[in-house]
Amino acid sequence: MIEFKNVTVSYPLPQGGDRTVFSNLSVKIARGEMVYLIGPTGSGKTTLLRLLYMDMIPKGGYTRVGDYRSDTIKPKEIPFLRRSFGVVFQDFQLLPDRNVFDNVAFAMYATGKGGARVKNRVLQVLSRVGLSHKRRRYPHELSGGEQQRVVIARAIANEPWVLLADEPTGNLDPAVADETLKLLISLHRQGMTLFMATHDYRLVKTYPARTLAFMKGQLVEVDPATL
Repeated sequence: MIEFKNVTVSYPLPQGGDRTVFSNLSVKIARGEMVYLIGPTGSGKTTLLRLLYMDMIPKGGYTRVGDYRSDTIKPKEIPFLRRSFGVVFQDFQLLPDRNVFDNVAFAMYATGKGGARVKNRVLQVLSRVGLSHKRRRYPHELSGGEQQRVVIARAIANEPWVLLADEPTGNLDPAVADETLKLLISLHRQGMTLFMATHDYRLVKTYPARTLAFMKGQLVEVDPATL
């Protein structure tokens, strides 16, 4: 389970004082759920994702992911917590000097894996996203949709149970955005928890799921059909 319990986040302002992003936020997400996170720019969507993999610690309350809580986790435990997550970024963040295979393999090498295990797993996830035939291509040789599929392959290489997607379709045209979301939904249906921040209400309405919206510093559940 993922839980936010009475979470408060604020930032210091240059002129003094603090800006509160949200306060006393509480929500639970069950393992295996698919959840959209929506709201205007600056409302706190990316902050909420950062709290999940504990790149930030809340000023008040706590975040819980599985057995880890932000108010009790030790620094040495954070790398193990982060293995629970695969992250899909809007701007891809692929290594330009490495081909598709090596971009995906890099995620596994970073967790200490090597040898045939890496090769077999990389080929498996590239097949899963439909890119086995382009494993020797470099990022600049791929379309935007293909680059995003490499990012998804990299995100699932270490078999996380949660997939965080931060505006994954933001740089894609509508047709490619649909293909990307269908791929993410297929991973969710195979058992992965999917938590996706998005501005694209068209996708939320077309592929409805539980939807949480930031409104005036509060997180509320909304019906996708009303967007």
